[in-house]
Amino acid sequence: QVQLVESGGGSVQAGGSLRLSCAASGRTFSTYAKGWFRQAPGKEREFVAVISYGGGSTYYSDSAKGRFAISRDNVKNTVYLQMNSLKPEDTAVYYCAADVNYNDIIAGRNDYWGQGTQVTVSS
Repeated sequence: QVQLVESGGGSVQAGGSLRLSCAASGRTFSTYAKGWFRQAPGKEREFVAVISYGGGSTYYSDSAKGRFAISRDNVKNTVYLQMNSLKPEDTAVYYCAADVNYNDIIAGRNDYWGQGTQVTVSS
């Protein structure tokens, strides 16, 4: 069983940066792939980024590529999403995700979700 708690959301002006954190509980944290999704008002939840359990593989959505970076610290049981050059269209609730299968996260079929953290980018 894995429980996920996000933090680090907030309000920022366009061009700014934020770093989201997702703290995981559960003894098998290091064996799970981790990812981030987001959901803007009136839109469906969309994939943002994923990182393999060992941290050696990452994959990003087109909108995140080049601006966001996912990383993890298996000692601290935490996964991060560094977001730079933020745009108003990045405004959304950001969710942490976990699954033993890396590809299931990309497909949104992961087993575990966090409760979400709000990111608001003003122009």
